[in-house]
Amino acid sequence: MTESARYVKIVEWSEEDQCFVGSCPGLFYGGCHGDDERAVFAELCEIVRETIELYKKSGKPLPPPTAGKDYANRMLNVA
Repeated sequence: MTESARYVKIVEWSEEDQCFVGSCPGLFYGGCHGDDERAVFAELCEIVRETIELYKKSGKPLPPPTAGKDYANRMLNVA
């Protein structure tokens, strides 16, 4: 498993922006966007890998992993 797999990656449609928006809560704010859902996810995965590399190069500890927390089912219980 790669370190990037330890972080939840979300791609969702934004009515406000009229495009897909990718984010990685817990690792960085913001993300990427575009018209193609798969392309946004691929770009998001690359941004996550690059962010992890930047953390390591700067000697900063990585934020706690967000994967494995069952966020999808938690969101269903909130809705």
